[in-house]
Amino acid sequence: MGVGPAMVVQQHGSAAASARVVAAAAVASVVVGVGGCGGGAAGGERNADPTGTVRGAADRLVREGSSQARTSMEMASGGTRVTIHGDGVYDYRKGLGELRVRLPQDAAGDEEHRPITELLAPGALYMKNRGAGVPADKWVRVDVTTLTDGNLVTGGATDPLAAAELLRGARNVTERGETDIAGVRTRHYKGDVELSVAAKAASAERRGALEAAAKGFRKGRVPFDVYVDDEGLIRKVVHRFSFANGPEKDFAVRSTTLYRGFGKPVKVRLPAKGDIFAGKVAEPGP
Repeated sequence: MGVGPAMVVQQHGSAAASARVVAAAAVASVVVGVGGCGGGAAGGERNADPTGTVRGAADRLVREGSSQARTSMEMASGGTRVTIHGDGVYDYRKGLGELRVRLPQDAAGDEEHRPITELLAPGALYMKNRGAGVPADKWVRVDVTTLTDGNLVTGGATDPLAAAELLRGARNVTERGETDIAGVRTRHYKGDVELSVAAKAASAERRGALEAAAKGFRKGRVPFDVYVDDEGLIRKVVHRFSFANGPEKDFAVRSTTLYRGFGKPVKVRLPAKGDIFAGKVAEPGP
């Protein structure tokens, strides 16, 4: 998996192997040489039970209907660190989202990378401006259930609905007080996600991807921090994924999603069959 010149790789190995592809595709190709307020009609009071509040966050998003989303994915291996940013919208009732993912400049700061448009759908990820031999007017489609991380990391952004669905497997939840997020008062919760539990509790549309992640990650638990407003809506969630990247190094990914602009109309149109690239997608070298 990865971003940059080789954005998508169909994986059939361990999550560790997937992480190495991320490092090769995103880190090596990009940094070689580097030593809103909202609220909704469907509000309601926050659950007094921290675990219940966190586990119910995905259902609360679906009731709200839609939002704007901002993502960042920070990847670190050894002394190398890169961050990938995304902005877009999401329709939680239809399970459809659109993000424009921006890659960092190269090590010298000279090369500009074209934003990659990603369409997020149940069981699928579509990408445009994919590069690596894909025509500019074509989309690449990936079945996310075939990815060993369930597309939690592969696309350079965690699907905003999947980020919330992960919280259905929340364990060891503690409340850490109040925090202001973009001018909105939120309650901060901390804990870890049991991936197998999250997969079993996920909606039918997201279950296959999370089942793949539960099997593919060597570590079955993912630490998180989530910030929930007075109406039970997620304003920010941070997941920390980690992989073994060889015998001596760890590969860490910090994925952050910010939610704002709830309830505004969202239109996401999936590409027609004829607009999907049918050729072979180039993969990063060893």
